[in-house]
Amino acid sequence: MHVLMIAAENDAIPGAKVGGVADVVRDLPKALPNHDVSVDVLIPDYGHYAKKFESRQLASVKVEFAGQSETVTLFELFLPETPNKVRQFVLQHPLFSQGGHVYSHDEGNRPFATDATKYALFNLAVCQLLIESKLTRPDVLHLHDWHSATIAVLAQYAPKYKELANIHSVYTVHNIALQGIRPITGDKSSLLHWFPTLNFDKNAICDPRYNHCYNPMRAGINLCNKVHVVSPTYAEEVLHASVASNGFFGGEGLEQDLANAKQQNRLVGILNGCEYTDTVSKKRTKPAALSTFLAPAQQQVKRWLAQSEHLKTVHYLANEQINSWNSQAPFTDFLVTSIGRLTDQKALLLRQPYQGKTVLSVLLDDLARMNGRMIILGSGDTRIEFEFMQLMASHDNFLFLNGYGQTLSDQMYLHGDLFLMPSSFEPCGISQMLAMRDGQPCLVHAVGGLKDTVQHLENGFSFNGSSLQEQSDNLISAFNEAIKLYANKPKTWAKIADNAKLARFSWQESTKQYLELLYTHD
Repeated sequence: MHVLMIAAENDAIPGAKVGGVADVVRDLPKALPNHDVSVDVLIPDYGHYAKKFESRQLASVKVEFAGQSETVTLFELFLPETPNKVRQFVLQHPLFSQGGHVYSHDEGNRPFATDATKYALFNLAVCQLLIESKLTRPDVLHLHDWHSATIAVLAQYAPKYKELANIHSVYTVHNIALQGIRPITGDKSSLLHWFPTLNFDKNAICDPRYNHCYNPMRAGINLCNKVHVVSPTYAEEVLHASVASNGFFGGEGLEQDLANAKQQNRLVGILNGCEYTDTVSKKRTKPAALSTFLAPAQQQVKRWLAQSEHLKTVHYLANEQINSWNSQAPFTDFLVTSIGRLTDQKALLLRQPYQGKTVLSVLLDDLARMNGRMIILGSGDTRIEFEFMQLMASHDNFLFLNGYGQTLSDQMYLHGDLFLMPSSFEPCGISQMLAMRDGQPCLVHAVGGLKDTVQHLENGFSFNGSSLQEQSDNLISAFNEAIKLYANKPKTWAKIADNAKLARFSWQESTKQYLELLYTHD
């Protein structure tokens, strides 16, 4: 079997990762050859990857796009540690590398405008390469998130590409909150501006809330042979409408399409995997003192400070907090860690008002009573960054590292005693798996993949609730239950930590389900 994966991100290529989809597109192709599957992976060339890495130019295609003739070029990259039966490709065009970043951030009233145009051209070029046989025709065409969904639209509705509709197609929803919605017409970044002669079924591809708009994610869900979401629990949650005021996030307007897909036996929930180096798990050995983490953390903060001629207060305060911690006796007590993008998905509950404070402030106060500390690593929403900075200034036991670094992340998984992940929704989650892999139990909101991986008082701690107030109450209660257990029942805690480290969510198990439930034709 041969699979062609089309995505926006791929962490096999340095610089082509923003979120968790990049981890999947890196790891899944490595697992599939063990099941006699060959895989081609194709993303846009955002940063002149074809020049940075060993590569060869394979083909160019001309396409008519937005009233212009455009040339797009296909390169194969030869990356170290690429397994047999896996090939890495990029498509090159000035539109893809404009700005040098994976995604653009359009301000104002034109969300997704720049990226939607970029990925529409990318999708068109993939279709052209396939019909010209410049890409190997796959047995399975695997599309990831809204960025690749227009391929399904062109295969279904563009006469030139109708033969591609015969290829078995799989559509994976990684983040249903981002749907790539754009107008059908009347804008330079609109469906009929890109493809003026396209005839289509509005009932299949238009946004259910904004009928004048094209919704790529809805198109992928409705037009592909199989629809995949990345955990079994999330596959149930997305069948229900979101009620944000109660802290429930489900189908985000696409719940009816997903319910139809389930009724047609097209919807499948399969948990993402995690890579493990050891075959037999050992008991956890946590580094003795936090100082071994603080030194590299401080170096990273200084590098962030040096990136701008204007002093960024959050980095200055982080540096001061590290200096303060270093001036004290070596810290070996309870350490809570958290890593992730600072968005409402990840931080909504931490920011909830609670008895004149915020939930996070309450957690820090409770932690201080047992001489515990917390470190959060992340960036994103500027409002959240500012609030966390203010909490760092008022809590001696809180270090907020406003950025991202792979080395810092790896060290935090090793040093922490409890990993905090109270996401309001989490399709699968990878951070909890990485923390557990290093023997750090997690405290999670029992939603999506978090519910499927963390069991309360077995390999971690969890909470839920039917309203934001109830979720806040239960988060604080579960947090205190965890820190008291650590203090008063060390043997029970050690067993939970060992169970976390023993847990296995392997890609080998997941790929068996891919083959049986997604890639096999009915």
